[in-house]
Amino acid sequence: MSLLGGRWRLLLVSYLIDGPKRFNQLRRDVPGISQRMLTLDLRALEEAGLVLRTVYAEVPVKVEYRLTADGERLKPVVEVMKTFGLWLKARNPA
Repeated sequence: MSLLGGRWRLLLVSYLIDGPKRFNQLRRDVPGISQRMLTLDLRALEEAGLVLRTVYAEVPVKVEYRLTADGERLKPVVEVMKTFGLWLKARNPA
């Protein structure tokens, strides 16, 4: 839980399930996250071995983030959380 307990980490993993994303794509997908928080959470997920950061030698530099094999193992967790969130939203229409 300490690894995924942050506000944004599981959400970031859920967006990366669809395939590799660039930094600004993730910022657009999660508009409430600050650039600093996105950077910190991606670094933490990378250090944990769940996310792979690939830098391409282009101008401008292209950086992609993708799930590792260990990160892919989080798919069932993401699905359960999604199902629970939808159930909770339907239960408490606020």
